[in-house]
Amino acid sequence: MNIHTFAQRKHDRQKISMVTCYDHWSAKIINDSPIDCILVGDSLAVVMHGFDSTVHATIEMMEMHVAAVARGAPDKFIIADMPFLSCSKGIPAAMDAVQRLMQAGANAVKIEGDTHQVELIRHIVDAGVPVMGHLGLTPQSIHNLGGHRVQCKDEEQAARLIDSARKLTEAGCFAIVLECVPVKLGHCVSRTVSVPTIGIGAGPHTDGQVLVLQDLLGVDPEFKPRFLRQFADTRGVVVDALSRFHGEVVEESYPSLKESYK
Repeated sequence: MNIHTFAQRKHDRQKISMVTCYDHWSAKIINDSPIDCILVGDSLAVVMHGFDSTVHATIEMMEMHVAAVARGAPDKFIIADMPFLSCSKGIPAAMDAVQRLMQAGANAVKIEGDTHQVELIRHIVDAGVPVMGHLGLTPQSIHNLGGHRVQCKDEEQAARLIDSARKLTEAGCFAIVLECVPVKLGHCVSRTVSVPTIGIGAGPHTDGQVLVLQDLLGVDPEFKPRFLRQFADTRGVVVDALSRFHGEVVEESYPSLKESYK
């Protein structure tokens, strides 16, 4: 998978699958699956470090997790999130962050927002680094958006998002994530821009879909946003395995002599 494959997939109307992953052992599993690409998202601040939002993700965090994922999934195309405010401190600071993520093993970076990012996106693309855009619900701006809620529900907001998608495409983005927007808007944007759209809570008409690995595996059964389908009950499997291990240790059936060294 590379940026040209993304364009070809849209042309061929073949959907793109992307999974958010943060660590080495999960990446190894994904590497053996047909999943197209991996996003090392700044949501790792929440999922892996227990913070309440993505704004706590630092470049040091991102760099470490990107490197771990890259070592575990050498055959996958890896996109790394530019963390909170890393794109708002001027081009030199942003390019330093880009360099760190790419040298850690990313194949591309993802940038949230549009109007204040277009110049930077052009600069990064001109420097030879692929950029994925991100519109709709942008978690780094969660305080300004008033929480996790569906975006662009009126015509004026929808028109602005469509225009933003055009601007990101013109700036050189090879794909755009659309998060938590009405299904008709997801369809409209996907039909309007020439680059693939990757949806999360944006309906079935985008050019691909992305979910957080832990979410689709059912690790947290209490997390149930409308867009999420849990494809497994991993929490139940793990709790059952731990319970069995505990029980067999207590009853002294583990380890057996066959599982012991002479």
